[in-house]
Amino acid sequence: MRSASAFQIKRLGFVNDQGIDGSDLILNRSLCLGDRSHSLPPLLIASKASVHHWCVVGEQRHIPYSFRMHLRAQTSMKRRYLSSICLIAAIALQAFADTTTQTRDEYAANDDWPYYHGNPAQTHFSRLSDINTSNVSRLRVAWTYDTRDELTSNSTMESNPLIIDGRLFFVSPKGRVICLDGATGAERWSFSPPAQVAPLGFRRGVSYWSDGSRSRIFYIFGRNLYAIDAETGGPAESFGSKGVVALGSTSSSPGAIYRDLYIIGGSASSIRAFSARSGELRWTFNTIPRPGEFGHETWPKDAWKTAVGVNNWPGMAVDVARGLAFVSLAYPQDYYGGDRPGDNLFANSVVALDASTGQRVWHFQTIRHDLWDRDLAAPPNLVTVVRNGKPVDAVAQISKHGFVYLLDRLTGKSLFPLTEESAVASDVPGEATAKTQIRPVLPEPFARQHLTEDLLTRRTPAAAAAVTEQFSKLRSRGLWDPPSEQGTVMLPGMDGGGEWGGASYDPTSNLLYVNSSEMPWILKLKRVALGETTSGRSIYQDHCASCHGEDRAGKPPEIPSLTSVASRLSFYDIVQKIGGGGGRMPAFRFLSTDQAKLWLLVAYVQTGADSLIQNTKSIEPSNERKDAFVLDGMPRFVDPDGYPAIAPPWGTLNAIDLNTGRYAWKIPLGEHPELVSVGVRNTGSENYGGSIVTGGGILFIAATSFDKKFRAFDKRNGSLLWESTLPAAGNATPATYRAKGKQYVVIAAGGGRPATAQSGSKLVAFSLPD
Repeated sequence: MRSASAFQIKRLGFVNDQGIDGSDLILNRSLCLGDRSHSLPPLLIASKASVHHWCVVGEQRHIPYSFRMHLRAQTSMKRRYLSSICLIAAIALQAFADTTTQTRDEYAANDDWPYYHGNPAQTHFSRLSDINTSNVSRLRVAWTYDTRDELTSNSTMESNPLIIDGRLFFVSPKGRVICLDGATGAERWSFSPPAQVAPLGFRRGVSYWSDGSRSRIFYIFGRNLYAIDAETGGPAESFGSKGVVALGSTSSSPGAIYRDLYIIGGSASSIRAFSARSGELRWTFNTIPRPGEFGHETWPKDAWKTAVGVNNWPGMAVDVARGLAFVSLAYPQDYYGGDRPGDNLFANSVVALDASTGQRVWHFQTIRHDLWDRDLAAPPNLVTVVRNGKPVDAVAQISKHGFVYLLDRLTGKSLFPLTEESAVASDVPGEATAKTQIRPVLPEPFARQHLTEDLLTRRTPAAAAAVTEQFSKLRSRGLWDPPSEQGTVMLPGMDGGGEWGGASYDPTSNLLYVNSSEMPWILKLKRVALGETTSGRSIYQDHCASCHGEDRAGKPPEIPSLTSVASRLSFYDIVQKIGGGGGRMPAFRFLSTDQAKLWLLVAYVQTGADSLIQNTKSIEPSNERKDAFVLDGMPRFVDPDGYPAIAPPWGTLNAIDLNTGRYAWKIPLGEHPELVSVGVRNTGSENYGGSIVTGGGILFIAATSFDKKFRAFDKRNGSLLWESTLPAAGNATPATYRAKGKQYVVIAAGGGRPATAQSGSKLVAFSLPD
């Protein structure tokens, strides 16, 4: 075996207390990202698995792929060197104790930003410190790239770019994958899916994979997964059918990479892994359990045949060393749960899966029988906290309703106490709400959760009077108050609280940073009699107009216009959407069982022309239900001028110490320029997109929808250090990287949220002046 001096050792130790080889633990990251060299500081980790206790271990750098394979074959020889390894480990541990700025590799990006949100652990953290608290005020625009392909009807551009070896990859509003020079913004290549109309939807990034000899960009457009040669921008011909695999489902967020697997959730009620080399399906995990699978008893017997939702649309985190994927799941795509009594696993759950096989390791359900669209809307963050003086690897999951759940990474057990509290019973016929729900004692919620009269807006006397009158007609009994025919106030609303931009984590301080919106919404159900209406227009009025409007114009981008839907979706696609829902749209399963009525509705949606059925007996529903309950619109609870009905702050930025569960600081995030002009400042605003945190002491965030600002805060105390106005709101998560010796920070300025906001199509990069 070659001596340690023949190559650079970064992390050492191979064998656990039961003699099991741990080389996989030290090789996975190198295999995941290929053979590229990584300049990473020395670091040591003591890692525990659920069964085996591993020695102090590590990771090697600058080791050729072939020699890594040689190491794997040398298990017995590794054991002979265990005593020497432990001696080196002790020396390295002392060095680590003296170096507070060095962090675990899994938590940090370096010169590159090679993964969605920076790294598989989803920390949004970069070690780069060229831009720091002392010079960030000097940031200037380095370059701007305009895609010039924003869609109509308030399009968005929410892509978190990847940067590898100075090349920047992102996806445009129309679904083009574009490669730029990271230092200049010059276009290297772009890829457009052949002969397809760009479907409406959110596109938040791409994935990168390399085996050292070839590299690929993966992304989803429509219902297909594309593999693109990262060097040329052409299709990866050996993947699937000439670079394409038919998924049959969509996804707004990119898939995760683990070794040679591409793992994706998206709109499907399953998690799937495909070979990154061939496109072959390797495994599937059903998020709505089928007969014989764990959790099947939490649904009606045959619910798996028709139930939808419970999908992983925001992305996932991966513990590369342990081979675990952590998946955050959505609600069951229905605001009425009378057809799905039970807790409905794995809805609203964090699920740990074996990334190689798809087998469930553990799960933690945050809400039972969700009726509120309280998806776990962001990927989990992998973190390490201190408990009883010892490091504990954990998973931090933010939620739409304002909680942070901190879970042991190996077992799923909550690291802070939980309380079981009574939930409010529903008076909607057929609905059986969960009797109790759980609440973490710490951290305290980062958003207000119960709208009371004393919290109503006092912005103007007229606004206060109007909001108070409307509030008196609504129900507002707290976090677990279910949707009702009267109308129920939901706080935070359907857009959080925490959202898809996710939290950022600083491993040097154990602070978790969460941006949050505080906009109340109204959940009101409407009773619709089944089997009575016989025209396409009347069916549309009963089930669709409350959201998409009488004129089918919608409120893009959150509620798309249907006036031109025939140009972007086929008849089959629309049928699938009605039966399966998607995004915020609930599933209308009771319509999908009545073919005649379904066809009438689709025809009206496509053309606006009404049709009638002459023989009403032929359209009686096949089930025994006489009534359906559908959501009567998706209104925000606002005052007459469109501002939130709740008193400010309407958006916040929070820093939470994960060791203690206490807040280090909390500030309003965002302003309304028209209110600033009359002296009303620091109101906060709705915000979409996430933050990043750096070794230079900076937290960067755009996200705010109205003032279009990109801001830099001191991560220690929340002090504003710098801001710049973007061409459109930066409703995305930024990235930072080094190219040609200089650090850059880049943000997509796509705007489009809410419907009245300006859309954009530019990518803007900032750097320090030469």
